[in-house]
Amino acid sequence: MKRVLISGGSRGMGAECVRRYAAAGDAVAFIYNKSAVSAQALAEETGATTVCADISDSAAARAAVGQAVAALGGIDILINNAGIAHIGLFTDLTDYEWRRLCDTNLSSAIYLSRETSKYMIRQHSGSIVNIGSVWGRAGASCEVAYSATKAGLRGFTRALAKELGPSGITVNCIEPGVIDTEMNAALDDATRSALTDETPLGRLGTVADVAAAVQFLTSSEASFITGQIIGVDGGFGW
Repeated sequence: MKRVLISGGSRGMGAECVRRYAAAGDAVAFIYNKSAVSAQALAEETGATTVCADISDSAAARAAVGQAVAALGGIDILINNAGIAHIGLFTDLTDYEWRRLCDTNLSSAIYLSRETSKYMIRQHSGSIVNIGSVWGRAGASCEVAYSATKAGLRGFTRALAKELGPSGITVNCIEPGVIDTEMNAALDDATRSALTDETPLGRLGTVADVAAAVQFLTSSEASFITGQIIGVDGGFGW
């Protein structure tokens, strides 16, 4: 049984990860910020522990890890999934919007990884998976700031893998393509159709596609895989 902490776990890809690890018999805690109703329903469904925190704040992230460790008895796996989107012209981007994107998408992963890695180093084992985006590799017009934060996860993943490797800890990054989630539900039919046409496999991805890749990277079968950026994108953008 592994002890798993998932950020942004109340909905979408994070919630699917919660379900998969719980179904495998692992002890799971997940962090949410505002989706209390969804979080409670998921906790009742899976038996996972909920942690309410704004992990864009370093002190709150530290406290969240402490709460998870108290509930689980330690941390073996960390999934950095928390993230928000922003669409708009770069010239219209406000300082507040940039700080919110950067703190939520990038800083939270750094804060949580910093805290959980202390436990993993002591036990000389562990796995961290960062959830990036295809736009972190390819870049997206009108999503410049979002793309920048996700690109930051690429560098963070590769550097942290080198630092934590001697302690037996793997660090990898999943970059989903266009996934059928609540975040993308607002797209109109024409846009969804165009994105589907641009995807060589001819469909949008599912949360299950992403969660399966995450679970594999934290399994014993992937113990020699680290520092990798893996696209779960149906070939989109290549």
